[in-house]
Amino acid sequence: MDVQEALNDVVSRIRASEKSANRPAHAVSLVAVSKTFDAEAIRPVIEAGQRIFGENRVQEAQGKWPQLRRETPDIELHLIGPLQSNKAADAVALFDVIETIDREKIARAIAAEMARQGRRLRLYVQVNTGLEPQKAGIAPQDAAAFVDLCRGELAMNIEGLMCIPPVDENPGPHFALLAKLARACGLAKLSMGMSGDFETAIAFGATSVRVGSAIFGAR
Repeated sequence: MDVQEALNDVVSRIRASEKSANRPAHAVSLVAVSKTFDAEAIRPVIEAGQRIFGENRVQEAQGKWPQLRRETPDIELHLIGPLQSNKAADAVALFDVIETIDREKIARAIAAEMARQGRRLRLYVQVNTGLEPQKAGIAPQDAAAFVDLCRGELAMNIEGLMCIPPVDENPGPHFALLAKLARACGLAKLSMGMSGDFETAIAFGATSVRVGSAIFGAR
């Protein structure tokens, strides 16, 4: 299966999952995760019609996306990996959406950079639903207060929550928890679900899914 066929297959599965979950068609957007793949591998996916992409590292994204966006200006680029405050300026300059706001220090750095650069990015708070010590994300019990800080004092456009469930657990309860937290915070967007579990995520209310290997192949 080439990348166009793989992309079409993923999109078809998303639409089928929407239907089986009694959700409106096109309620779920696809973020094609292009981390570790170079521009030559990404171009065929763009040519097949995909416009939303996700990257894990600011420096890696800087090496390929400026040229790709000159070629295709309507790309929407998401940062879906952990962000260090010393990369905040570069991240605000390059990305349209940052999905990994997870602590006050990075929230303040992003808010300051958006003000300095005159850019208003769409933002998600990452929640560590499994309380895994090695994983980024704010603890579920702290999410509401953190969202209030970001939206209130820092005037940030927090539009949703994001999570990455533990790899060795059933993702369903984690997706259900994220959806519950989003409702409590008055947030409409849920970024959850990857290549192995995006259909489950859609059943639990995902509004975007982050799919890489099912499109690009193994890394």
